[in-house]
Amino acid sequence: MNLKGPESLPTMVKVRQHFPGRTPLDIAAEVSKQMEALYRPINSGASVAVGVGSRGITNYAAIARAVIDELKSAGAKPFLIPAMGSHGGATPEGQARVLADYGITEAAMGAPVLAAMESACVGQTESGRDVWFSKAALAADHVFVINRVKPHTDFFGKLGSGCLKMLTIGCGKREGAANYHQNAVRDGYEQVLRELGGHILRHLPILGGMAIVEDQRHQTAQLELLQPDNWIAREEALLEKARDFMPAIPFEDIDLLIVDRIGKNISGTGMDTNVIGRGVHEYTTLIGREQTQAPHIKRIYVRGLTPETHGNAIGVGMADFTHQRLVDAIDYDAMRINSLTSLTPHSAKVPIHFQSDREAIERALISAGVKDFRQARIIRIQDTLNLETILISESMIAEIAGNEQLEVDSDHQSALDDLTE
Repeated sequence: MNLKGPESLPTMVKVRQHFPGRTPLDIAAEVSKQMEALYRPINSGASVAVGVGSRGITNYAAIARAVIDELKSAGAKPFLIPAMGSHGGATPEGQARVLADYGITEAAMGAPVLAAMESACVGQTESGRDVWFSKAALAADHVFVINRVKPHTDFFGKLGSGCLKMLTIGCGKREGAANYHQNAVRDGYEQVLRELGGHILRHLPILGGMAIVEDQRHQTAQLELLQPDNWIAREEALLEKARDFMPAIPFEDIDLLIVDRIGKNISGTGMDTNVIGRGVHEYTTLIGREQTQAPHIKRIYVRGLTPETHGNAIGVGMADFTHQRLVDAIDYDAMRINSLTSLTPHSAKVPIHFQSDREAIERALISAGVKDFRQARIIRIQDTLNLETILISESMIAEIAGNEQLEVDSDHQSALDDLTE
């Protein structure tokens, strides 16, 4: 089939979603307030391993530094450990580099960063499942973790991604992450998370966790101290709030979704499955609403990787098309390790790729059964984390009439031909 002429691609128009306004949190003050509730005493000179992860969380360095400062003021000697399973290529250097990208370094935090990858089995659950944990953390008197609570990309339940997951998978290093996923694919993600996480909370010296909830603008909406006696119940409540805050693509039927960048700092799956309606284990390329879940997206084209993902392109397998620049930037070892550890080989498959955006877009539209490119329903987003502003094709503007949550910026138009190669 011949490609259509340059006049065929539609003009894109900027649309803004109206999200509720929010007064910014005073991070240091809020962390101090939350830490006052710690009920487990900290002896002077006690060591505290503080787990931090690999996500692009707003204010993450500021929150981590505030926690470190509060622990120091209590007389403790905190140090940081990467709590990110097999991310960063499953090497100490790679994981330290990931943290440095987020401003979490020894100099910035005023505390050492121990990025060792060794872990140890710390017992078995009642059903006989092994539980793994970082040896560096086990050497400390206490363990504290800091993570964002949000819907998980692999399953839907009362628990999702958060501090319990960081204790169970992140602090388990590569062995712990692999152990969790091996059990989860057989017996259920949430069930195994509760079982392994519950064992850790009951049997290890867990001091607490700082849970972070972000709003639709990817800004810090709430911080809450979690403690072992109420950890799971409070994380369940925070997940409901995070689910309400989570932004979405405000259209149900889409011929082509263009995603400018994916990466581990955006989502553990490169692009959030809750946003794109595709899972890490499977999706269909069949055209038809009955074959997909909302949003009903026929084709996805991913253009590039974030610098912070360091070549780990996991999640690109959920796209149908990509650009040669993304393929050239892949660190196959990092992606392979992450994919095999999480048991998601589908998410590491490399899609059809082209040297130009235009050819990729045209081929994607043709494969979606679109006859008139000018009438194609196309949406372009920066990534799945930032959805306040999106670009839509002109054919979709009429649907916005009367929708007070959406505002068209008719002065900001762009041609798909003008994408930077």
